[in-house]
Amino acid sequence: MKPFYALLGLVVVVGGGWLVWASRTTPAPAPAASRLVPAAADGFRGYTLGSEAAPVEVVEYADFQCPHCGEFAVLQLPTIREQLIATGKVRWRLRDFPLGGFPWSRVSALAAQCAGEQGKFWPMADTLFLTQSEWGRSSRNPSGFFRDLARGLGLDRDKYDACVASQRYAGRIEASYQEGIALGVQGTPTFFVNGRLKTDNNASSDRFKQVVDSVIAAQHKR
Repeated sequence: MKPFYALLGLVVVVGGGWLVWASRTTPAPAPAASRLVPAAADGFRGYTLGSEAAPVEVVEYADFQCPHCGEFAVLQLPTIREQLIATGKVRWRLRDFPLGGFPWSRVSALAAQCAGEQGKFWPMADTLFLTQSEWGRSSRNPSGFFRDLARGLGLDRDKYDACVASQRYAGRIEASYQEGIALGVQGTPTFFVNGRLKTDNNASSDRFKQVVDSVIAAQHKR
């Protein structure tokens, strides 16, 4: 499936062994209703791609409805997966950071978490970003659209529906959001490399590769 959005702005990567990019999308305060959801204390740290033995870990805080996140996921991440994740250099970890300015941020995050319950988090995450133009600007709750996506991915529909209806992972999403706030995340997507935070205005899969190679080279010199 081809990307649907115009190229608005890119993510950020920095050298010297650490990186983070805060999008120009400024997060509005979380909706009042979300504050009624207690943060989960299950210690869940996000779904990962790549080897546990990878020398570099990139943590991305993202919002499935954020256009910048969609652009990155569609245009840059496939190359990063091929060049850095599949080669064992990087372990990629995705954390939820639902922005208050987007009405379906938490609905889409819950859809991905419920897909993850059946081992399909990454296929659902990829599909949410790819189809963002179809549901992201809708004034109507896209839960039915997400249900169709889940069915298309081969999920057990009854289990998926039960998960969504129970709001089983709402606390997990809130915990991820609160942890991002505590770390200084101000927009999406935001990236941390090996736990270090920095902002910049440069981003591309090539730049990610440069930074990761620099971090690994520095580790070998120790």
